[in-house]
Formats: sequence, C-alpha cells, structure tokens
Amino acid sequence: MKNIIITGAAQGIGCYVAKQLLLDGYQVAVLDINIDPLHDLAQQFPALLPIKCDVRSFDQVNNAVQKCAVAFGSIDCAIHNACLCTFDSMENTPVEVYRDVFDVNYFGALYLSRAVIPLMRSKNSGKVIFTSSGVGIMGFVNISPYASSKGAIESLAKCLNNEYRNDGIHFHLFHPPLTRTKSAEPLPVPKEFKADPEKVGIGLAKNINKKSFIICHSFGQKLQTMICYLIPVKMGKLMSKMTEGYAKSENPTGNK
Repeated sequence: MKNIIITGAAQGIGCYVAKQLLLDGYQVAVLDINIDPLHDLAQQFPALLPIKCDVRSFDQVNNAVQKCAVAFGSIDCAIHNACLCTFDSMENTPVEVYRDVFDVNYFGALYLSRAVIPLMRSKNSGKVIFTSSGVGIMGFVNISPYASSKGAIESLAKCLNNEYRNDGIHFHLFHPPLTRTKSAEPLPVPKEFKADPEKVGIGLAKNINKKSFIICHSFGQKLQTMICYLIPVKMGKLMSKMTEGYAKSENPTGNK
C-alpha cells in the first residue's frame, strides 16, 4: 500500500496523519475545501497532492479521485476524515444544520467510497477508513447532529465491509480520542483531558496497516473504545454528566 487519499486533512488530526504518512514514504492526496494551510507541507513533500474539494458534492469528490488515480497510478487507501461538528441542543438546532452535518460526515464518506471502489475493485484490493467518534457509539449531550452522523458511518462501514469483502476491499474505522482540535474547542472540557492532535495523528498513521476493524492511535484508546461498545448508554450518560458538571463549576451563575 503506497497511494493514499485523505479528506479533511488540511489541519488538525488529518494533517498530522498526512504528514506522518509522507515521512513514511507514502504518496498522499489531501482533499479539502481549503488547501491553503498545506502550502508549506507541499513544498516540503513533493509526494503530497493537495486538491480543493467539497465532500458534499459527489462530482467534486469523484473528479478529485480520478485526478489522484492519474497522478499516482492507483489508489490503495482512502480515508474520510472531513467532518462538521455543531454544539447545541436539538431544540436550538435547525433541521438544515442536521442535513449539512450529514452531507459532510456521512454522505462525504459515501461519496468517497463510491468514487474509489471501482478503482480498487479493478485490482482486487483496497482499504477504506472512516474517522468515527466515541459519541457515535454512546451518544452525548448537545451534539446530536455530529453524533448521529458518526453512528451512521459506523453502520455504513460495517455494511460495506461485508458487501465488498469478496472484492478484496476492506472497510475500517479510525477512533481518535477527544482531541485538542478546532472543532472540539467549544466543548466545556479541560484542555488537559483532550489529547494532543499531533500524537494522535502520528499514532493513527503508524497503525494504518492494522487489519482490525477499529484502528486507534494507542492501546489505551482502543480499550476505552471497546468499553464504549460494551456499555454505550451508561458511558454516554457518564460522560455527559461529567461535562455538565465541569461546565457548571466553570460558570456557576449560568451566564453566557
């Protein structure tokens, strides 16, 4: 495996995944709605191919994948890491927001899969990875659009893993921990409880060839994820209560 596509990797965890893969000798294409932050990395690594792409459009995703196939000769692995996350109650979140989150998180994963599968099937091998989240397993307070979309890609990965196993194509899930990224900033959680994005990205890149369905950056995170699968409702209630308790301690008057 040497040619990899990653969506949503111009910054955060995805960017560190891409950088480590480049350091390890892979050819990497990054599909992102804003590729400006990749300028310096592209200067450093000629094997990096930045492509401006909105994953909400199948045509854009498919065109980008075809460009990658021409540039690299083949696509060995495709990672859907692009995501949109909002933080508010269901009542205060318009239905349009739910649709937009699903367009990025779920349909982006579906579009990428539909674009790469014909290429992978032609050589009877390939790996597709969706970046999931613990909240997609256990649920969480004031994050239902994002959590629901992650739960949906959990099911999508399982279904497609069964559908394409005879074509040599395998589906997997990245399960990073709560990390100090821009999308996680609004969460009322102490910074020391959030993982370092560089460490997480490097760990995921180093484990990219794992055959297990769930891929984590560390053994500890793999164990925590397995616990979430075993007792999802209890873990969701526990984590939500802990977060609400911290938020109240930081803002005892309830002022915004």
